[in-house]
Amino acid sequence: MTPDDLRASIPALDESVYLNTGAHGPSPQRVVDRATQFLEYHEYDSPAADGPYPTAFDAYEEVREDVAAFLGAETDEIALTQSTTDGINRIGTTLDWEPGDVVVRTDLEHPAGILPWRRLERDGVEVRVVESEDGRLDVDQYAEAVSGADLVCFSAVTWNYGTRLPVRELTDIARDAGALSVVDAVQAIGQFPVDVHEWGADVVAGAGHKWLLGPWGAGFLYAERDVAESLQPHAVGYRGVREPTSDTMEFEPGAKRFEIGTTSPAPHVALREALQVADEIGLERTERHIADLTTRFVDEIPDERLVSPPEPESGLVSFRVDDPEDTVERLADDGIVVRTIPEPNAVRASFHTFNDESDVDTLLAGLEDNWWQGRQGDQR
Repeated sequence: MTPDDLRASIPALDESVYLNTGAHGPSPQRVVDRATQFLEYHEYDSPAADGPYPTAFDAYEEVREDVAAFLGAETDEIALTQSTTDGINRIGTTLDWEPGDVVVRTDLEHPAGILPWRRLERDGVEVRVVESEDGRLDVDQYAEAVSGADLVCFSAVTWNYGTRLPVRELTDIARDAGALSVVDAVQAIGQFPVDVHEWGADVVAGAGHKWLLGPWGAGFLYAERDVAESLQPHAVGYRGVREPTSDTMEFEPGAKRFEIGTTSPAPHVALREALQVADEIGLERTERHIADLTTRFVDEIPDERLVSPPEPESGLVSFRVDDPEDTVERLADDGIVVRTIPEPNAVRASFHTFNDESDVDTLLAGLEDNWWQGRQGDQR
């Protein structure tokens, strides 16, 4: 499959220049078809055939295997969740927190990496925030904050600057300090190859609805085997224990213990198809294609407007405009889809494999009309 083939397979691109994959990746037709086919079989045929529960449980295991292979993990190190936020919360609520315990996060986190820890502050848990500069962390400052901490949470690719954080270096520092490392990888997985074992993370949370171009509701959680075995979830359901009707409760081995109860397998079945699409394109090709497009775009942006690095590190590029909300609305009127980000107050464009040079040029032309020349009141 080529990038042009992928572009032609995504119905959402028929009427728009879509540059917002960092928020939601539009699915190819075959991905949505796969979800529909499974749902119809599960609801129409399986009740009188192999049964809805065996059908679902077989699907769960097939998805788990494919996600593990895609991330360089072992099958028993993968739990199926609903989203990145869901995965982070399943870890956060597993630990027995006490007043005086410490969580470290950065000021670059999406709310998925902020709100679960903010909730713990009500119970006396200290949350230390490592400040950044232009999407970068001072590693020495980070190491100082991690000293004495119980858990560290940070993003592999920052959602606001598009910078790549040094994951292995940060997880090594956390491990040396005795802290559990939790990586938000949703902006990384699908943009370039990810091997969670090479990252050295204890936990990695992700989802398929952004760069993997899967549907909503198909999240996943990697938990290193020994780490998973050391944790006993507080939220428990029949999918997370060996024998649900036993008088004693024995958790499933590995990360599967973090799964709870009945959820539709259809989004995760569609995620399997999305992973296949990503493999057919090739993540190395995807990474190169994104780099070509972002470089073409950044080269045309005035330096003082650029928020992201002048040498792009991902498909996320943020830039300053005088009125971000107005700019996004005006671009939308012309069929160009981007978004605002709150901190820093800017506009963010996302470039993926299905985008091409014409999309970059269309965005640049739209910005020239709405921004480059400035505005003296409403001149439309």
